[in-house]
Amino acid sequence: MKLLEERIQKDGHYIGDGILKVDSFVNHQVDPILMNEAGKEFAKLFMNFSATKILTAEISGIAPAVSAGLHLGIPVVFARKNKPITMPDQVLLTLSPSHTKGRTVELIVSPEYLGSGERVLIIDDFLATGKTIEGLIRLAEIAGATVVGVGALIEKTFEEGRERLEAMNIHVESLARIESMSEEGIFFHRS
Repeated sequence: MKLLEERIQKDGHYIGDGILKVDSFVNHQVDPILMNEAGKEFAKLFMNFSATKILTAEISGIAPAVSAGLHLGIPVVFARKNKPITMPDQVLLTLSPSHTKGRTVELIVSPEYLGSGERVLIIDDFLATGKTIEGLIRLAEIAGATVVGVGALIEKTFEEGRERLEAMNIHVESLARIESMSEEGIFFHRS
C-alpha cells in the first residue's frame, strides 16, 4: 500500500535491533485516516474469505483490526495481555514472546467472544518472526475456530514470519513489506 509505505518513509524511525518505531501514526498516536485506508485494503484482500470475526493483540493491532472489521462488517476481538476482573475465571490463554517488550506476554481472550465454528481473520500491526500471530492462532484453535488468514500492516520480511505462517498453511497479506532497515534507510520488498 503506497500510502503506508510513504508514511513509513516519512515518519518511521529505525531504532536498532530490528525495531521500527511507528509511534506517531500506528501504535501510540494513531492516524485514523491512514487506518481507514488500511481497513479498506484489508477488506479488499479478505472479502472472499468468509471471516466471521477478526482477532488481534492488544494494543497496537486494535486500530487496523477495527478499521478492517468496519469495512468487512464483522466484530473484532482483541487478546488482552492482563486479565481484567470483568473477564470470567475460565479463559483462553497462551504465552507469546514480545520483541518490543523483551519478555514473554500472556494473550487472553474470553470464550464469550471467540468460539467454535468461528472463521477468524487475524489482523496485526507487525509481522516479524510470526510468534505473536502464532499465539493468536493457538487461541483461535483452542476456541475451536478456524483461522482463514492473516493480515499485517507492516511486515519485516527478513525475520521470516511469513514463511513460518505459510508452513502452517495460513494465507498471509501485508500492506507494506520491509526488506531491510538500517541507519541508511528503510527499503521495501518488491515482488
